[in-house]
Amino acid sequence: MAEAIYLLCAVTSLGCAILLWRSFRQTRARLLLWSGLCFAGLFLNNVLLFVDLVMTPNIDLAIARGVLALATLSLFIYGLVFDAS
Repeated sequence: MAEAIYLLCAVTSLGCAILLWRSFRQTRARLLLWSGLCFAGLFLNNVLLFVDLVMTPNIDLAIARGVLALATLSLFIYGLVFDAS
């Protein structure tokens, strides 16, 4: 059951990233770009979570997941703070 939830979270993040990217292409609002990039990173983080806990349970990828999450959220915070126009 947990495996399905990991995949559903990944699919949801990917769907959000696609919708935000499409909206950015239409409106050119920069906040949509940063939000789309954040959700794309969260998609990758969820995929890495699935790989870590389901496909390779004997290999610990917690540090890689943490670094990816930190980079993704830092990118979003940068967009919120420094690129607010």
